[in-house]
Amino acid sequence: MISAGSVHAPYVAGLLLGASLIVAIGAQNAFVLRQGLLRSHRFAVALFCALSDALLIGAGVGGLGVAVGKHPHLLALIACVGATVLMWYGVQALRRAFHPQVLKADSHANTASAWRVIATCAGFTWLNPHVYLDTVLLIGSLASAWPAPGPRTLFAIGAASASFIWFFALSYGARLLAPLFNKPAAWRVLDVLIALVMWSIAIKLLWSFLAH
Repeated sequence: MISAGSVHAPYVAGLLLGASLIVAIGAQNAFVLRQGLLRSHRFAVALFCALSDALLIGAGVGGLGVAVGKHPHLLALIACVGATVLMWYGVQALRRAFHPQVLKADSHANTASAWRVIATCAGFTWLNPHVYLDTVLLIGSLASAWPAPGPRTLFAIGAASASFIWFFALSYGARLLAPLFNKPAAWRVLDVLIALVMWSIAIKLLWSFLAH
């Protein structure tokens, strides 16, 4: 007979691991936060990010993590492309910081189409090698410690649940910071920080690529 504790244990373990990996300052989280502050396509952005994580986690737990780990050149290629994209979006964020007229959430919340916003979000998600390292390789390898298929599946569901909880909380919880961002200066600070985060990640990716 399977106890309730044994059923919950892999789910909780996956949930805690997923939370520890996703709750960090990064290009994707910065983008979700900005869209939340602008109240622009919040649901679509949060859902896209969460579903992307769930898909990658499922692939990693399903065995893709082991396969990708055998092809480091593929990860190196993704690192170079991802670094280039992050550098470009960092430049865009810095340009926004120097143009106060585009930093007003009320008047510019819906200027970008949903498809354009999702395309940008896809770049932050699928062109970021850290996403693959965290979801496919790390979570995929740690999932192997749980017996298949039941406990291992629960572990994957727990990790994916952390992504859903986090992205929707970040997207809709950003409104609590809205009063602070009524001032253009606050948007300048945010966009400068976004640019610095993206550039730092890009530099780390390129440095990792050159080191190997």
